[in-house]
Amino acid sequence: MQKPILETWLERGLFASRWLMAPFYVGLVIALAALMVVFFQELFHGLPLVFNAKPENAILLALSLIDLSLAANLLVIVILSGYENFVSKIDTASHEDRPEWMGTVDYSAMKMKLIASIVAISAIALLKAFLHLSEVTSPPEPIDQPRLMWLVIVHLAFVVSGLLLALMDYVNSKASKH
Repeated sequence: MQKPILETWLERGLFASRWLMAPFYVGLVIALAALMVVFFQELFHGLPLVFNAKPENAILLALSLIDLSLAANLLVIVILSGYENFVSKIDTASHEDRPEWMGTVDYSAMKMKLIASIVAISAIALLKAFLHLSEVTSPPEPIDQPRLMWLVIVHLAFVVSGLLLALMDYVNSKASKH
């Protein structure tokens, strides 16, 4: 029995609507370019100071660059896997530089990579805040205890969220096999 024409057109329209996501991924590419600009601003601002810097300042510069790099990696994962999962396959199968994970990162794996990156970025922000405490300034700056407390709370919330997402994925994988 043939489907009614209205149902066929509706289903085709719904399937074609996935292309409305494409501009979101283009916007994320623009955000990736913006992160690159900020990365180089941070690098060029910090490099001249390295020659007179204390080890803590060099570590802070490295942590800032790692933080930006993790955010950029996260954007690449979301752009490529999101586009492939929700819009269309990217035809680069024969390209020698195609990452092995492309085409294999489903929505669940993308969530886990996202939360792992957020936890890492949060940990770096927390570490940077604690490294600022070790800086000796004249006159000494007061410790911003509420800020530190909130950084720890937010970081722990991300860690707990990650653990709960992992637990939900584990339970879901066991339940779907039955």
